[in-house]
Amino acid sequence: MNKKEFGKSYYNTFSSGIRREWAITNGIGGYAGSSIIGANTRKHHGLLIASLHAPVKRYLLLSKLNESLCIGGRTYDLATNQRPGNINEEGQRYLQRFLYDGLPRFVYSVSGVFLTKTISFEYGKNTVAIQYEIEAQKEETSFTFVPFFNYRDHGERSERADLQFVHSHSDHMITLTPERNKAISIQLYTSEGTITPRKEIYDSDLVLQTEIDTGMTSIDNNFTPYEVTISLQPFEKKRISVICSIEQEFEKDAAVTISTERARKQELTDFAGLNDSFANDLVLAADQFIVTRASTNGKTILAGLPWFTDWGRDTMIALQGLTLVTKRFDDAKSILRTFAAYVSHGLVPNMFPDEGLQPLYNTADASLWYFHSVSQYLSYANSSEAYKFVEKELYPKLEEIVLAYRQGTDFSIYMEEDGLIHAGSGLDQVTWMDVRVGDWVVTPRHGKPVEINALWYNALRVMEHLSKRFGKLYKEYEELANKVKDSFNQQFWNKEKNCLYDVVSSDYKDDKIRPNQIYAVSLPYTMLSDERATSIVNTVLSELYVSYGLRSLSPFDKDYKGTYFGKLHDRDAAYHQGTAWAYPLGALVTAYVKVHHRSPESIAFARKLLAPIKDHLMDGCIGSIAEIFDGDEPNQSRGCYAQAWSVGEILRSYVEDILNNEPKSL
Repeated sequence: MNKKEFGKSYYNTFSSGIRREWAITNGIGGYAGSSIIGANTRKHHGLLIASLHAPVKRYLLLSKLNESLCIGGRTYDLATNQRPGNINEEGQRYLQRFLYDGLPRFVYSVSGVFLTKTISFEYGKNTVAIQYEIEAQKEETSFTFVPFFNYRDHGERSERADLQFVHSHSDHMITLTPERNKAISIQLYTSEGTITPRKEIYDSDLVLQTEIDTGMTSIDNNFTPYEVTISLQPFEKKRISVICSIEQEFEKDAAVTISTERARKQELTDFAGLNDSFANDLVLAADQFIVTRASTNGKTILAGLPWFTDWGRDTMIALQGLTLVTKRFDDAKSILRTFAAYVSHGLVPNMFPDEGLQPLYNTADASLWYFHSVSQYLSYANSSEAYKFVEKELYPKLEEIVLAYRQGTDFSIYMEEDGLIHAGSGLDQVTWMDVRVGDWVVTPRHGKPVEINALWYNALRVMEHLSKRFGKLYKEYEELANKVKDSFNQQFWNKEKNCLYDVVSSDYKDDKIRPNQIYAVSLPYTMLSDERATSIVNTVLSELYVSYGLRSLSPFDKDYKGTYFGKLHDRDAAYHQGTAWAYPLGALVTAYVKVHHRSPESIAFARKLLAPIKDHLMDGCIGSIAEIFDGDEPNQSRGCYAQAWSVGEILRSYVEDILNNEPKSL
């Protein structure tokens, strides 16, 4: 990753400094993150948020470290915290630079004394390593840090009464066992320093600004029973390792953990072989979402940081960019195999089973995206081994899905006489526009949604191809696909607006202009004429495109909501009613280049469409792409600060349509 560097102009005030964030992950669902000045602003911030059952059951264990320097008898507080009454502890005054190259690094400068802090996970473990490097000058110097311990679900908050621990310390180790879970032991190791008990064992009333912004409870508490002090003689240099872990064994040299993780990240970009700085940034961003799932003993994709787990729809959309463009074919194979094992009634699970719970199958499109993922896997892997795997393990599941959709399955998903797919009824929300608040269905799309039927046609053509390849009967798929093509063109074309209806049914056609129609153009198999496809692209571009994505509804619609802000009810009302989403931008880029026959001019224009994303990597969560943005300018990022399908689809379209200019299809 290109090193991204932020000087004082990015945080000359406390309020400006907390608006950019960083995050790192450990490959099993755990993560760490905060603002670039070190002030936690949301419940999901912390230095060690461990996954107690990969990749879920995520618990905050170490919130932060409050640091200070004492130089020649004068103390300088480096802590950054927001307190009640609009009181800020502004240690960012001494923060000279914040750097991010896949790992966060803070460089402090006080009276000529430099303190550098680098943070890394030991990959595959719930172990975070913090390395401090200190260079004293002519006066005696001491460095003190106070660990802020916690034990709570990462989406909740702690009262002081919740923070009950059995704790002890030795020369180099602090050990805590939460009263609420005596099966785990939180260990904090320091390679240097004196550990001293504190009188104030709680740090109360830590204000979390992002929670205020979203109408949530904004006060958190932490357990702070110890402080650690390291002394330096004049001109002495020290490197200190601080490790927090719940593992039985962990690396105690932070430098080893950091260098190992840097080498792993370098290997990812080298292996992808894209030789492009923007693409390499996205390769590393992609790695944050690919994790191990204990309940299935395989790989899966987290939908977004910091709060989403693995969702079937999101996984199938993100898979192409995250695993295929990056050449992580073994991970793709593991993910496809895992989802195949849980197909039920022809449906791919929308959420995985965990801790005795049954999978959730409330999605009509995850199964159809699965066909696309399988076909793209074959296109990228392009090996006899890949085809054998699909023929033996996946093809029977694909047959099962098609049969279920034809005969009818759960959630009112069934094929009508015209060959098109109907989905949803009542309170069901089975497309990606799925917000429901109680009995309020915010974006009802019951009937025949446009993207579901574009995916259905694509799936039938994939089955036609695979059936021929595997020596199976294919005529039935071919004939049905032709029927779907005719019905789709007859029913979905909106002559008045020169684009596609969003949903059609026997007595209603929804003419709201939404991004869903772009998939009828961007998917490898399309049923549209060149003229209609071009018209759709032009409509989507002119009415829905903003700098970082596509609006979920035209701003000229009476129901359009241009900002996603405030309490949950207000945000839910805007989520699919104007809020811009990054992931459909990948489909627009593919569709635009496609309808212009991949001309040099179209590729140059596609670069312009994606250019703002490069700037966005310096904003929001550094190095990644947010879930959503305001539909209105200036398109402030919202929602999850890092989203799998946002990264996956931008990476896929950038590589396929711009760098390589080679669309992948069977």
